[in-house]
Parts: sequence; structure tokens; C-alpha cells
Amino acid sequence: MITEIADFAVLPDKQEEFADAVREGLALVGGTPGFRRARLTRSIETPTRFVLLIEWDDVEAHTVGFRESEAFPKWRAIVGPFFDGAPTVEHVEDLLAHP
Repeated sequence: MITEIADFAVLPDKQEEFADAVREGLALVGGTPGFRRARLTRSIETPTRFVLLIEWDDVEAHTVGFRESEAFPKWRAIVGPFFDGAPTVEHVEDLLAHP
């Protein structure tokens, strides 16, 4: 399992609309083989910064299965209007977990 970390700067005064758009768009993401779960977080100190964490079976489930699917442009059309610059996306793997 890997985690995709997508870091978004959202246009001022559009935070709630962005969160609603992500909720709507996750229906598209969630239908991708290899998708496990997702959660959206918002910075307390910088309320226009959101981080979306998506767990996938492997990197290819995201980069090929989703990004190369018909669902990806639909996802971007839903969430993209709220971006204040391009998002940063990385993939990480767990090395240690503590209960």
C-alpha cells in the first residue's frame, strides 16, 4: 500500500466550495481499481491549504489506473476551478507505525 499526498492551495473564500467539490469528485476516484480510502484535511494555520491523502494498492493504481482513465479529466474539472496554483503530488510508503 502507498499513500498519495496531494497538497492544494485554494482560492481565498472558496474553501467550503472546494471541500464540497472534493466530496463529489471522490466518487470518481473511489471507483478506480486499487483505491482503498481517502481523507481530506485543511490547515488550521493556513485555511486555504488542503491536503488530500489517498491510499492506493500501489503507485500504478494512481498514476496509470486513475490518471490515465476517463475519470481523471472529470475529477480535474470538478476540483480544478478552486486551485490557486498547481497542486503538489507525491507518493509515500509507511516505514513505521505506532499505535
